[in-house]
Amino acid sequence: MLKRTLILIVAVFLGAGCSTHTEEVNVYSGRHYQADEQLFREFTEQTGIRVNLIKADTDQLMHRLELEGENTPADLLITADAGRLVQAVSAGLLRPIDSGLPREVVPRAFRDPEGYWTGLTKRARVIVFHKDRVDPSELSTYEDLAGPHWEGRVLVRSSQNHYNQTLMASIVAANGTQGASEWAQGTVNNMARRPQGNDRDQVKAMAAGIGDLAIVNTYYMGLLLNSPTGKNGKWPRRLESFSPIKTEEAPMSTSAG
Repeated sequence: MLKRTLILIVAVFLGAGCSTHTEEVNVYSGRHYQADEQLFREFTEQTGIRVNLIKADTDQLMHRLELEGENTPADLLITADAGRLVQAVSAGLLRPIDSGLPREVVPRAFRDPEGYWTGLTKRARVIVFHKDRVDPSELSTYEDLAGPHWEGRVLVRSSQNHYNQTLMASIVAANGTQGASEWAQGTVNNMARRPQGNDRDQVKAMAAGIGDLAIVNTYYMGLLLNSPTGKNGKWPRRLESFSPIKTEEAPMSTSAG
């Protein structure tokens, strides 16, 4: 059902950008997932419309859109995080979606209120911990990670990563700028090492004995567990994920892609 819904949404977006004269649509994508390419292939099979896919870093694609201006050949911009879409709207790079379908199938929290973008998928940023070194009862909220109990135990990638920026935005929404700043400083003080690598590198470091818990996106754990190392090794079975407690002010950090 989810796959059919995704195909339907993608078909609406691609079809809206397609010229009936060219029977093709141009997509700028900052996502690098095989699932997206499968959706495009199925769209082409169902409609006969060719998808010209250009993949690059999202910031590079946005810069390209700025340079191309009104002459851009792009019909659709896809990013891996809603934060980049908000930036694209602020830069005047997008126009509202001319379809009511997103309002029918996508929850309001994952859509732009003015219709400039909508989410296709969502991911949760969770805490992955080592069962031998962390009792699940110790875990509660993101805010708690700044407490003295976690000194020298936290692993997380750089704050320059947009997944962490989205998480930070949710902390600001819940606790205000000052509270978020204090949380960030406390979390930095509790890091097991300086930020380096991607989400999977944080999990691998924890498995190697560096730090006791890590902040990662859920699908990275899926990728690790289904890799040859994950399937054949013992260490993945010593890890577990925890979703921080939701609050009314700021739900568990998620981002629409």
